[in-house]
Amino acid sequence: MRRLIALGLTIALVWFIVAGTGVVPGATRLTALALGFCLIAAALSGALLERFGLPRVTGYLMFGMICGPYMLNIITRPMARELQLINGLAVVLIAFIAGLEMNIERLRPKLKAMMMLGGISMLGLYVGLFVAFWFGWSWLGLAVEVTQLQKLAIVAVLTTVVASYSPTVTIALITESRASGPLSEMTLAVVILADLLLILVFTLVVQFTRFAFGGTGEVGLFVSLSWEIFGSFAFGACVGALFAFYLRYVGREAALALVAVCAIIAGVGSQLHVEPLLAALAAGLVVENIAPPRGDMLKEAAERGALPVLVVFFAAAGASLQLDALAVIGWIAIAVSALRMALIWASMRVGAKYAGIGPPVGDKVWMGMVSQAGVTLGLTLIIAGEYPTWGAMVQTLVVSLIALHQFIGPVLFRAALSRAGEIGKMDVAEDADTAIPQVSP
Repeated sequence: MRRLIALGLTIALVWFIVAGTGVVPGATRLTALALGFCLIAAALSGALLERFGLPRVTGYLMFGMICGPYMLNIITRPMARELQLINGLAVVLIAFIAGLEMNIERLRPKLKAMMMLGGISMLGLYVGLFVAFWFGWSWLGLAVEVTQLQKLAIVAVLTTVVASYSPTVTIALITESRASGPLSEMTLAVVILADLLLILVFTLVVQFTRFAFGGTGEVGLFVSLSWEIFGSFAFGACVGALFAFYLRYVGREAALALVAVCAIIAGVGSQLHVEPLLAALAAGLVVENIAPPRGDMLKEAAERGALPVLVVFFAAAGASLQLDALAVIGWIAIAVSALRMALIWASMRVGAKYAGIGPPVGDKVWMGMVSQAGVTLGLTLIIAGEYPTWGAMVQTLVVSLIALHQFIGPVLFRAALSRAGEIGKMDVAEDADTAIPQVSP
C-alpha cells in the first residue's frame, strides 16, 4: 500500500510539473526530470508487479507505456527522446553481463546440444512462418500488385524479421532475476545464435529482394553487415582482453572501470560501425574466460549496479511503444503473434527431442524466445526506407508485434525460470522496503 501511494504521489507531482503548470523545462532539466521520474516511479511499478509474480521488467514497460506520449503523456515526446540517450550504454552493460555468464569450460559439454536445438528450432520457425505468409498473403494487408518473384522476396523479408528474437530482453530478465541454471544458459545461447543468424539471413534476403525488384545487389551492404558480425566480435574481444589484463594486474575500482569500458564500446564502437550488443558480449566472454576469479567478482558487482540502468532502459522502451500502429493493424498482429508463438513452441520441442534435452529445459526453453526488440525494428527501418510502398506496411506489422511481445515475452520467461527453480534470491538491498534504486547525489 505504501508503494502504491508513493507511486500515485510521484505521478501526480510530475504531471503537475509537466502539464499543470504549463512550464516547459530546458533540455538539461528535462533530462534530469525524465531520469528522476523513471528511477523512482518505474522502480515502484516493477516492485508492485513482482508481488504478483510478474517480472519487474514488465512493470517498467507498463509504467513507460501508461505514462508515455500515447496515453497519459506525462512522459512527453521530448522526455522520451531524452531517455533514449541511455539506451546505448544500457544495451552494452546488459550484453557485457551476458558475456560474463558464458564460461567456455562449463558450457563445452553442452555446445553440441545448444547448436542442435538452435538450428532445428530456427529452421522450423522460418519454414513455418514462410509457408503461412505465402498462403495467407491476402490476409496480411500488403495490398500491392507484385510478380511471383517479388512476392517471394517480400515473404522472405517478412519471415526473417518476424522470426527474430530479442537477446537484450532475455539477458536483462536473467540479470534482473539473478537466474542461474541450465534453462537460462540454454536460452541465452540460443537467442545469441539466432541474433547472429538473423544478421546473416537478412543480408542475403535483402540482396535477393533487390534482384527481384529490378535492382542490383550491393556488395557494400554485404560487407557492412558482415563487418557487424566479425568486426564486432574482434573489437569487443580486444577491449575485453585489455580489461581482463587490467583486472588481473591492477584490479582497483573495477566497477568504475566497467562503466568506462561500456562507454568505450558504445561510443567508439558506433564510430567503427560495429554492433554494440555483439561487441559487449564478446568483451564479457573474454573477461570471464581470461580473468577469473576477478570476472566472477565483476559479474556480481555489475548485476548489483544494473538495476537503475534496467529501470530507465525499459521505461524508455515502454514510452516509445507505438500503440497507434497496434491500433491500426491489431487483429492481424495478434494472429501473427499467436502463430509465431505456436511455431516457437513446436519447433523448440522438436529441437529439444533431437538434441536429447529433457525437462525442465526441453519443455520450457521456448518461453524465453518470445520477446522482440530493437534489432528487429532497425531492420524494418532499412526495408521501409528502401521500399516505402510495402516496406512501410511490413514495418507497421512488426512494430505492432514488438509492442505485444515486449509484454508477453518477459512474463512467459519469468514463469519458466520460476518453474525451473532458477530465480535467485533478492539481496537485502532489494528488500521490500528498499526496492527503489539508490542514486548518489
